[in-house]
Amino acid sequence: MKSLSLLDRTIVLMTICLIPTGLYPQSINVSVHIDPSLDTASISPMIYGTNGTSQDREANIRARRIGGNRLTGYNWENNASNMGMDYNQSNANDNYMPWVMGIPDNKGRTPGIVLATFHDSSLACGAYSLITLPAAGYVSRDEDGSVSVGQTAPSYRWREVRARKGSALSTTPDTSDGYVYVDEEVNFLVQQFGLASGTTGVRGYAVDNEPACWPSTHPRIHPDQPTAMEVVRKNVAVAKAVKSVDPSAEVFGGVSYGFNEQYNMQNAPDWNTFANKYGRYNSMFLGLLHDSSVAAGQRLVDVYDVHWYPDLYNGIVNENSDSATAAARMYAPRSLWDSSYVENGWIGQWYSPVSLLPNLKTAIARWNPGTKIAVTEFNYGGGTHVSGGIAIADVLGIFGDQGVYFASHWGELDGYRLSGYKIYQNYDGNGSTFGNLRVRSSISDVNNGSVHASLATGAHQTLHMVIMNKNFSHPLHASMVISGSTQYLSCEIYGFDASGTSIKKLPSIVTITGNAFTYDVPPLTVLHLVLESEPTGVPVQRGQIPLQMHLEQNFPNPFNPGTMIRYYLPHADRIKLKIYDVLGREVATLVDLTEPSGWHQALFNAGGYASGVYLCKLEAGGIIAVKRMVLAR
Repeated sequence: MKSLSLLDRTIVLMTICLIPTGLYPQSINVSVHIDPSLDTASISPMIYGTNGTSQDREANIRARRIGGNRLTGYNWENNASNMGMDYNQSNANDNYMPWVMGIPDNKGRTPGIVLATFHDSSLACGAYSLITLPAAGYVSRDEDGSVSVGQTAPSYRWREVRARKGSALSTTPDTSDGYVYVDEEVNFLVQQFGLASGTTGVRGYAVDNEPACWPSTHPRIHPDQPTAMEVVRKNVAVAKAVKSVDPSAEVFGGVSYGFNEQYNMQNAPDWNTFANKYGRYNSMFLGLLHDSSVAAGQRLVDVYDVHWYPDLYNGIVNENSDSATAAARMYAPRSLWDSSYVENGWIGQWYSPVSLLPNLKTAIARWNPGTKIAVTEFNYGGGTHVSGGIAIADVLGIFGDQGVYFASHWGELDGYRLSGYKIYQNYDGNGSTFGNLRVRSSISDVNNGSVHASLATGAHQTLHMVIMNKNFSHPLHASMVISGSTQYLSCEIYGFDASGTSIKKLPSIVTITGNAFTYDVPPLTVLHLVLESEPTGVPVQRGQIPLQMHLEQNFPNPFNPGTMIRYYLPHADRIKLKIYDVLGREVATLVDLTEPSGWHQALFNAGGYASGVYLCKLEAGGIIAVKRMVLAR
């Protein structure tokens, strides 16, 4: 007889659509509290991103990065690149980039075709493109294979990189002048796709990749250890070059490989010059970029970019599935946020608490306010084990909770890693997603469980909860309490577990009384709960789909201090949602990005604004809609 999975047993044993309490022996009692009125802020859709060429349509990704070691030596003029110490450690120049993009050999030397093909693929799936620009100093001249020590740059095997050309920019670059120019590379993309502020432009550019590692990853390009000041200066130069061509583009700077680079730039030769003032390299980087931005009269680096792999990298990311590794994999995401967590490794031993994202936000607030955070490489392994799906589901929830702007997984989204993405971005197989407004959520036992919550409002206020059980043998007996005046009446449930990677729909909870209920979450399981409320009285009722762009009246109205704005797009489009005062002065930009078709919502928090009438303006596809709003203190 075929055994039933944990989720299947849950379905069979459910009574009146609730798992009876005490169904399993030795349940772990946990309290879950959700307060939709607290900590509300937009969740950036770009946290659901990937690296490389895959469009990952099944995961409904919203961002794509072309980066990594290959882009350090990539020459946009002829698409040659350098493998450095990857693979066979030959430091070879070759045609890998056009090959991996599926570009025919007879077109492989067309200037910029690799980048254009990548961005075309991003546009096809409505995703933000982040393109890496070279800054280490040299890029590949040829595709002639192994580069010897004697051919280390500068030599005939390389072209020197300069940030600014200083003369007219061309989309057909001179390949014989000995140089490759960053501003000319950006100009090529702008001429082909338009500015970042348009509907098809490249939105973001990253300044190279993992500079502290250049001597080890690319010893033929940059054999000497870079200084901290060298990296800062190169970020400033590349950022100025990008902004001179496309002021609306976002620049991602730093692109650090991990803790040591963020801490002291891999103990850079000049680090002691800055250590007393800044404490850590990331603070120095942020502070000096702020000073350079003030001097330039414009923000140069918009996003501070880090990479993060668990301290126990080899065991976790290399797919081990023994119980100790699986447990470490599921616990490791706590280093992203939890100041009480000591990771079991050298970072945890010597530098706890890591608390990566809160510490970065503290440094940003002090040294360069307004800088966004990106995690453009992360991987927790476990594609063939449910612990990988649990880790990814937790990481994505943490990124939303912590206000990360952009995140892209390194490596294929396969197996359980794909499940971890889909539980947020395609939980029902029809493209339905987690809400885009985070709300306060907590669970009493962070060793065994995690919970993340979001809000999506409209004709009904929909509350989303992703809850996971990290325990191998015991269910979590979760007592759920939702604060606030909105009464949630029913709940649909989707999830995956150790029996397989597919996400299953479980029986719904048809009755919720007093915003409190209990639920048993089986061992090693991730669930997505979709809770529905009474209609809020907005004009377009659930199930009615407008035929064209539609802006609803904000709710509540009058409001103090926050109000929700809901709008509908009949197709993917670049939209701008802005708030103006009655004199026509812009006071806030809520949304300025390309969004997929469907319903969307944004929160306007008017804390600090004066009472009075404000105008909400939505612009998409040449159509403009305006609603009048009243802030009443």
